Amino acid sequence: MIPAELKKDRYWRGLIYIFQNHAKLQRYLTPDYVDFEEMTVHTAKLKKAAAGWSTSEKFMLALALHLFNGRNKVDMSEADRLDDNNTEIALKALRLRYAG
Repeated sequence: MIPAELKKDRYWRGLIYIFQNHAKLQRYLTPDYVDFEEMTVHTAKLKKAAAGWSTSEKFMLALALHLFNGRNKVDMSEADRLDDNNTEIALKALRLRYAG
């Protein structure tokens, strides 16, 4: 269960949106990877889990992590590899994070 206050937090909104709407990342919206009680995202564990993923799947994870915490860098040129659905998810997540 995602606490209501986190759904309103600009640092969590984009990450939550991507994880809830991306088919692969939905499986990782668990306390082992994203712990809402501790308010922690286990970045290293997620990146390790993503080692064998496609470039577009890795991009979506990188974007989610970047939106949560700017220390996690993302190469926006990799967005070229996204299909229309994932492009829409990415754009909405960016708006949720930066549009206030």
